[in-house]
Amino acid sequence: MSRNTKINVLLLVLVAALAVLPLALGLGDHKKEPFTGSDGEAETAITEIEPDYKPWFSPLYEPPSGEIESALFSLQAALGAGVLAYYFGLRRGRRQGEQRALERAAASQDRDTAEESTVERA
Repeated sequence: MSRNTKINVLLLVLVAALAVLPLALGLGDHKKEPFTGSDGEAETAITEIEPDYKPWFSPLYEPPSGEIESALFSLQAALGAGVLAYYFGLRRGRRQGEQRALERAAASQDRDTAEESTVERA
């Protein structure tokens, strides 16, 4: 197994552990909704500290259910990941193309030099 494969497997195991350990260890069992987002946690903490608090802004769009909100968040994450993957793929492709062009130029220069030396000998 190559070094990169070992690193990738290790990273995959770590990500899986991050997803499974909170569930296996029972973290959040004492809460009504154990794994809410940071927005919900912040709202709960603010209303506990200051019950009369009124938000400065309201959302532009309030999804009708938590499932739709979750789907929209997933769509946003997928679009962001797609844009990043496209950018990094484009950069890698350009770098590989430049490298191949330099190799071709060097090979053609070597070939031209070899042809010139054979012509001079004749």
